[in-house]
Amino acid sequence: MNLFDVYSINPINIVKGRGSLVYDDQGTEYLDLYGGHAVISVGHTNPHYVKRLEDQLHQIGFYSNSVEIPIQKQLAEKLGHVSGKEDYQLFLCNSGAEANENALKLASFYNGKRKIIAFTGSFHGRTSLAVAVTDNPKIVAPVNETENVIFLPRYDEAALEKAFTENEISSVIIEGIQGVGGIHVAPDSFLQKIRNLCDSYNAVFIADSVQCGYGRTGKFFSHDFAGINADIYTMAKGMGNGFPIGGIIISPKIKPALGMLGTTFGGNHLACAAGLAVLEVIEQDNLLQNASEVGGYLIDELKKFSQVKEVRGRGLMIGIELPAELAHVKKELLFTYHIFTGEAKPNVIRLLPALNLTKAYADRFLEAFTTVLNK
Repeated sequence: MNLFDVYSINPINIVKGRGSLVYDDQGTEYLDLYGGHAVISVGHTNPHYVKRLEDQLHQIGFYSNSVEIPIQKQLAEKLGHVSGKEDYQLFLCNSGAEANENALKLASFYNGKRKIIAFTGSFHGRTSLAVAVTDNPKIVAPVNETENVIFLPRYDEAALEKAFTENEISSVIIEGIQGVGGIHVAPDSFLQKIRNLCDSYNAVFIADSVQCGYGRTGKFFSHDFAGINADIYTMAKGMGNGFPIGGIIISPKIKPALGMLGTTFGGNHLACAAGLAVLEVIEQDNLLQNASEVGGYLIDELKKFSQVKEVRGRGLMIGIELPAELAHVKKELLFTYHIFTGEAKPNVIRLLPALNLTKAYADRFLEAFTTVLNK
């Protein structure tokens, strides 16, 4: 049997990792500034994280949600404390797409409406409803197409107001910073406008925090910069540092009912152990502050390069837009200087490293970047 060939794969076999470094099967060391799509939040094989999972494995790895699972409540309490959303409710699932799927469904349950507002450049996942609100027709199959989604120009307040006046809006879903779309930061005023309109029309504000959340920007949720609270926050990626886990936290105004949502693997013992370990490391090691400081340093230094068209982002979620003639830079960083970065089409390099990235590693990247640009 062959693998179903849907990925563009670099010919590198990573077999070991420690902190912000990974190693291939030839022993070559790489600096990881991408973390597998913003997943590695507290570093590869973080000792506390590994011990948490090992200890849990020696007890029980899985049982279904048909029994009490106290570690779920521990995770909810810790998440409420670290995020500052202590009065919210947690529902656990397995991925970011599933988190967004459940959030959109829950919003419609809440107000009985169908129409969803999404924005150009958005990416919310590949499952049925999540992909329907994703602005990429190439990954939307005919069965996913629905008239219930209204795409609006990114950050256009007039278009947003018009859509509310002309439609029965169930929810608005927006990334605080678009990731796949190219690291575009939602203006604080635009997020505040969404909050006001959702309040006026009894719509649900869904803050997609799958990539831009979990401390990556220096605040727990990037939407927090706007000084507002969303009704539902969706999470995954950095939530488990590589262990598959996702979740939504839900405003107290939305009430649960038995059977409303459900999952087999969501909230299993191992996933919760991973989630707790991540939050404990974030809290103990002041990683929100580190993300803000090291990320701010990187952004300031990157803005000094005359060859760079634009630097966008917050904290350790950074986009470097390059001109077309520098489209080779990402591959050169990987294959010549052994630095993993991400990309967004057409020519944006994405930096999404672990939140405990050191200034020394930031400088290692900047030195390589300088050399490549000056060639």
